[in-house]
Amino acid sequence: MFTGIIEELGTIKRISIQGSSGQIAIGADKVLEGTRIGDSIAVNGICLTVTSLQKDGFTADIMAETVRRSSLSGAGRGDLVNLERAMAADGRFGGHIVSGHIDGTGRVLSCRREENAVWVEIEAPPRILRLIVEKGSICIDGISLTVASVSPTAFQVSVIPHTGEETTLLKRRQGDMVNLENDVVGKYVEKLLGLGEAEKRTASGTEAAGPKSCLTMEFLEKYL
Repeated sequence: MFTGIIEELGTIKRISIQGSSGQIAIGADKVLEGTRIGDSIAVNGICLTVTSLQKDGFTADIMAETVRRSSLSGAGRGDLVNLERAMAADGRFGGHIVSGHIDGTGRVLSCRREENAVWVEIEAPPRILRLIVEKGSICIDGISLTVASVSPTAFQVSVIPHTGEETTLLKRRQGDMVNLENDVVGKYVEKLLGLGEAEKRTASGTEAAGPKSCLTMEFLEKYL
């Protein structure tokens, strides 16, 4: 588990994707402290398992599901990436619960400065936007951020100078792809209430296969 508080910027030294899977080598320093083979490191929000360690970096395997869900297919040698080690049990919980399992990608629409902060607007698909709420949490390229506003097609975050300096977010340009992970609490609530399946049934106009929620008004009246 991660918190979305970036520890350092790493550099992609090598990335090889053949078919839908491959391997990545990343130059790093701080995140190597105490890291062993088999440990997890979030790379732009993607939880990757360290397969080998070097004095100046580490390597990790990339599976097909990771390539499908994330922006790694467009990454290249020399690109900067946000890095975070898995949270220690005795560490401070500075951000929010981040699993490192990407839900999908979004695209940067605009960046607008307002005094000492920068507003970043990101376009996202409906399946991700439905779990984004104003003043809730969102993970963008591994960065824990507070949602400032939400529209039918996009959402905005306001980035303070420290976050801008310590991460890759303000280095992104209009049209760039970013990794998105919804708040895990929202995903569990949606699953338990059957909201995602209800939306699918409504969109298709048919009774789509899948679980329906057992949380009805009758259930709540009986047990609460």
